[in-house]
Amino acid sequence: MKKTLLALSLCLSTSALAQTEFADSIYVGGDIITVNDQQPTVEALAVKEGTILAVGDKADILKLKDNNTQMVDLAGNTLIPGFIDAHGHVFNTGIQALSANLLAPPDGNVTAIAGVQDALKAWAKLPQNAQLDVIMGFGYDDSQLKEQRHPTRQELDAVAKDVPVIIIHQSGHLAAVNTKALELAGLTAESKDPSGGKIRREKDGETPNGVLEETAFFGLLIPLFSKLDAQDNEIIFNAGVELYSRFGYTTAQEGRASNDAVTTMYNAAKKGKLLIDVAAYPDIQIAQDSLKPPYYSKEYMNGFRVAGAKLNLDGSPQGKTAWLTKPYLVPPEGLDADYTGYPSLSDEKAAGYIALAQQNGWQLLTHVNGDAAIDQLIKGVKASEAKHGVPDRGFVAIHGQTTRKDQVKSFKELGIFPSFFPMHTFYWGDWHMDSVLGGERAQNISPTGWARELDMIFTSHHDSPVALPNSLRVYSATVNRVSRTGREIGPEQRVSALEGLKAQTLWAAIQYKEEANKGSLEPGKLADMVILSDNPLTIKPEDIADLEVLTTIKEGRTIYQKDKHEDEATANAQCIQSERCSKIATKAMASANLLHSHPQ
Repeated sequence: MKKTLLALSLCLSTSALAQTEFADSIYVGGDIITVNDQQPTVEALAVKEGTILAVGDKADILKLKDNNTQMVDLAGNTLIPGFIDAHGHVFNTGIQALSANLLAPPDGNVTAIAGVQDALKAWAKLPQNAQLDVIMGFGYDDSQLKEQRHPTRQELDAVAKDVPVIIIHQSGHLAAVNTKALELAGLTAESKDPSGGKIRREKDGETPNGVLEETAFFGLLIPLFSKLDAQDNEIIFNAGVELYSRFGYTTAQEGRASNDAVTTMYNAAKKGKLLIDVAAYPDIQIAQDSLKPPYYSKEYMNGFRVAGAKLNLDGSPQGKTAWLTKPYLVPPEGLDADYTGYPSLSDEKAAGYIALAQQNGWQLLTHVNGDAAIDQLIKGVKASEAKHGVPDRGFVAIHGQTTRKDQVKSFKELGIFPSFFPMHTFYWGDWHMDSVLGGERAQNISPTGWARELDMIFTSHHDSPVALPNSLRVYSATVNRVSRTGREIGPEQRVSALEGLKAQTLWAAIQYKEEANKGSLEPGKLADMVILSDNPLTIKPEDIADLEVLTTIKEGRTIYQKDKHEDEATANAQCIQSERCSKIATKAMASANLLHSHPQ
């Protein structure tokens, strides 16, 4: 018996010795925020073969060091989990870079219609753009223009009369175009508004004034441009992925993909592992072909997978196309005081798509900005559950800008996961207060505080290219809720710095059903990490937006380093203006990828 025990003891000792693992890299010398409530901070972290090997006291972790271990000195900076994109459009972020920048500060310099015109003229005069058959810009925002309105077709005619001029609203739900663009699209005084869209008119009530909403805008692009080829699409996709990595994202989303976009992303992944993980959600109305293998999968193939489906039920609040139960504070020009926006689909069609997703086990992301659209979602989910039972975290409410308190309760009762958009408090908080919603409704946009009152988790997103995929701006807006002018927007809806961080890391991983592998710094999880310039949990909350992403690490590999990438950023800017990139720009807006993945 003693010999047997001795043999067993020797066997165990030998086995334990054989299983000793030494780290590929060890991170020390700064704050490490794990976002794990059981072990919130540690002194050191070890990585082995792309996963986290161990976290803990420095002395213990250093026992995992051998001659091949790379020691990474954080130099007083802070290590956190990689940011996870709860909702955005990584493909279209690449398209944005190819257009004239019409964004307002801090992301651009356009503050008046004259500035829109100047930016477009400057873009058109670049040597590589001079012979193009279109002038296009992205990101103008009537709420940030001195005139507080959209540019007219006549004002865009002043940029060019002989070629179409198309500028896309920052919301992605509207566009303003010149007379030539209207002519080429066949839009006249006799044209009827398409279903789910609107052609805005001049004072005579008939002549198009150049502003097109929703489906009227999307339909415009088809006759004006040809589709992108496969190489063009891949260049755009990779540009979007790289930009995301600069803001610390290790998982990105294409939040309303077409079949063509899915094919592009899948083929890019087949060629080699993507820089970061990308989860795509094809439009359930037009891209069901992508909701099947090999695209649809619970596992990533070289960093890509189709994770579920996307449904759109209304428009944009700042563009005043979101569907509300009560009128807008100031209706769009020419519309009555009782204007409440409009739905994208009937109740019957919306319920049908919700049931279809549940029947097939697809995770469904549903774009709902107005509270009437949210009512439609809730109604559809209740009807679907009555037939098919309760889904397993299958439904996600995207944006939920005007979610009422009773609707937050319904989200909890029905298991609908809210992905809010608090960045609106910074970019459009003043506009919501003074023109869109006013008073209590504006104060309670993206009601994260109400969710926490009910002990609900949520995610927070940027919806790029509506805004830059700036993780720290998302973080700051979620915690501070202060507008560009310094105005507080619903201070009672604020959350703590830790909760704001979880909304882009651990809680986002839960939304994706990937919390076993991502979202916190724990042994066995992927070594997806970000090094920040300071600790967001100890600095003043108002300073969060000024933090810098110094390094992005995907599965233990550094994919972005600030100082190292400055020259590359300059090179990329030059590439955007190259002949090849300009060719892509002329065709990009017609791509089905943009037509069927409009953001916000």
